[in-house]
This record gives sequence, structure tokens and C-alpha cells, in this order.
Amino acid sequence: MNRLAIKIGSNVLTRKDGTLDITRMSALVDQIAELHTQGVEIILISSGAVASGRSEIKVDKKLDSVSARQLYSAVGQAKLINRYYELFREHGMVCGQVLTTKESFGSRTHYLNQKHCMEVMLENKVIPIVNENDTISVTELMFTDNDELSGLIATMMSVNALIILSNIEGIYNGNPASPTSTVIREIHGRKEDLSEYVQTGKSSFGRGGMLTKCSIAQKVADEGITVFIADGKKENILLNLFSNSKDTICTRFIPSEKPVSNIKKWIAHSEGFAKGEVHINKGAEKALLGPKATSVLLVGVTDIKGDFEKDDIVKIYNETGHQLGVGCVSYTSEEARSLIGYRDKKPLIHYDYLYLD
Repeated sequence: MNRLAIKIGSNVLTRKDGTLDITRMSALVDQIAELHTQGVEIILISSGAVASGRSEIKVDKKLDSVSARQLYSAVGQAKLINRYYELFREHGMVCGQVLTTKESFGSRTHYLNQKHCMEVMLENKVIPIVNENDTISVTELMFTDNDELSGLIATMMSVNALIILSNIEGIYNGNPASPTSTVIREIHGRKEDLSEYVQTGKSSFGRGGMLTKCSIAQKVADEGITVFIADGKKENILLNLFSNSKDTICTRFIPSEKPVSNIKKWIAHSEGFAKGEVHINKGAEKALLGPKATSVLLVGVTDIKGDFEKDDIVKIYNETGHQLGVGCVSYTSEEARSLIGYRDKKPLIHYDYLYLD
């Protein structure tokens, strides 16, 4: 593994009172520095800005949730990145800040611009520290949480593994608080239904829950990337995971061996950016789900919903309203509507730009 994405959750970086856990941050940076000296490229996706800001300032009046998030993240992100900068500098290393938004992944051009920025940083031995720009990302523009962001970064940067550090050791086969529950050590693909095991509650300081982590991990693993969910508060957790220590308790999502193109990786994580819907008939659905690679043809389309431009992302639905996948369209919505049912036209969504759930 020569390129890793490491996501550190809010509950790993904060104490119970909401202040930054500098000792834990320092220990994780020490481990990243050790991996760096071994030639491993690291991309760090770090939560903690809102929690950090919340502990720094006291407000005179009660703020609504959006205003509080903007205020705390603006103060907290500066505090967080400054702490990382000082910790990495102790190892003679340089880190850089990359703030992004969900919208930045919706456009292929913006997506590639971000990728290029981080490639240049890695080429020059700079550690990218990525976080959502919470000062402008509100309501529908927000990622579900930094787990979703880490999945996007992992596939965008073609990492060998994604490590999601949480405050528990992995996915349990029951309630983590129960003495009879144990960690599921390996999970194979998205076909495994984990909903009966996973707790739906959110973490104390972050937005994410274990169900989100599982969903992201399974999708990323299906794209050929190993994913680990582990306890970020355990000593030397990163070094132990990297060395494949058999004593290290964690959940490992086994990667698919089927290759996935970079464009399909982008489309796979683009559902949240969809501008419209394409509805298809039973014949088209059968062809799509069959063994042969098939595009979405206009002859099988029954309805077009929403307004979109060429190259926008759309969702694909069958006759019963079940979502089959997402894809990148070759026509505008106006053009597509005028050609519904036509044969011998170029595909509405070519197979190379199609991702099926």
C-alpha cells in the first residue's frame, strides 16, 4: 500500500467536553509521519472543526443550527489546521489545507481540479488535510458527513486503502455495549446486509453514524479499494493496520477484484448531484441488468423528469419507481424528451458513463 486515505472522526479528536484532544492528535500525526518515512502517500480527511470552534467561543444568544455551524467551523477550522501544521512541522513535514463542498464533486471539471491539486501536493511531499467547508455548506449542500467525503476522496485519488477511524473497534454483530457482541472482522461486498447489526445513532460531536460508514465502506470496496473501520483511540492503530497485525481488532471490507474505471468511480458517488430522472421500461431494465454491457437507449425510455444539460448526472428508475443506478447523460433534457422512443440514436447514457446499484 503506497497511498492511503485516512479519515479521523470528531469523536477521535475531541474530549468529552468538546475540546481538542491534542495528545491523540499528536499520536496520530506521529504514526502518519512514520508511514510517510516509509514512502507511503497520505491524504488526511479530518473532522473536528465545528467541535473545536464550539469549545473556543461563547455566544451571548442562542444560534440556529446553520448559524452555529458556520460560526464554530470558521473559528475551529483555523484552530484545527494550525495545530496540524505545528505537529507535522515537528517531523520536518508540511501539510496543506483543502476545503471542499459537495457541489465541487458534482462537476467533472471541478472534480478533476481538486484531484490535480492533491496530486501536486503529494508529488511535493505535502500532506493534504481535507475537510468540508462548513462555513458555506448548509442544508442540502452538505455531505452526509465526512465519511461520505472520505469515500469520494479515496476513489478520486485511487488510494490502495481507506482507513476510517471512529471511537469503536469496528462493526459488531450486536450491540457494542453487550458483552456477547464481537467485531465482524471481514465483510465481502455490498451484498451483505448489515442493517440488523448497525446502530443508527449519531456520534456526540459529528454528524455521522455507523450505518453511513458501512454504506460508504461497501461502495468503496466494490470499486476495488480496501476499507478498514477501526478505533482511532487505540495506540499505534495506523501502524498496526498498515503492517496487517493479526492482533489488531477492526472490520476490513474486502475489495472487489473487478476493475472500475475512474469515470465510473466518480459517477458511483454522484447520486447526490443528480439533476434529473430517466425512467425506463421493463425491456430496457432487463437489458441493463443482464450479463452483457448495455447502455440506456432512448427506445427504452418512458419518461424524463427535471431539467439537465449534456454531461449532467441523472438517476435511473424502472417502471415501479425503483432506482437502478445513476449515469451521465449525452443529451439535454429538452433533446432527450423530443427523442423518447426513437431507435438508431446514440445512447442517452453510454455504458462507460453508467453505474448500477
